[in-house]
Amino acid sequence: HEGKIIYTDTDKIILSGNRDTLSIPLVMYQRSNKNTCMHQKPQVQRGKCIKKGQILADGAATVGGELALGKNVLVAYMPWEGYNSEDAVLISERLVYEDIYTSFHIR
Repeated sequence: HEGKIIYTDTDKIILSGNRDTLSIPLVMYQRSNKNTCMHQKPQVQRGKCIKKGQILADGAATVGGELALGKNVLVAYMPWEGYNSEDAVLISERLVYEDIYTSFHIR
C-alpha cells in the first residue's frame, strides 16, 4: 500500500490509502522461541506520506530496514568438555559496565 500514516504508537501503525485503512500491529516485548525479547519500534510519523517498500518499523536485528546483527568486539572462546556452544567470555570491562551486551530473557 502507498498512502498516509494517520496514527502511530508503540502498539500499531494505521495507514490510509486507496480508499481503505490498514492497521498494522507491532510486537511489543514478546517472548521468542529462544526466550529472548522481541520488540518492534515504529519508524514513521503521523501525517507523513509513505511509498511502497518504505520501512514502517524496526526490530532488534534491523536498523533502517537493514540487517544489523551484533557488534564487532574481541571475544574469547574457551572449549571446556564440549560445553562451548553459544558461549563466550567478554574481555572488555567497559562492555560489561555499560551494558553493551545485556539481553532480556523471558520465561
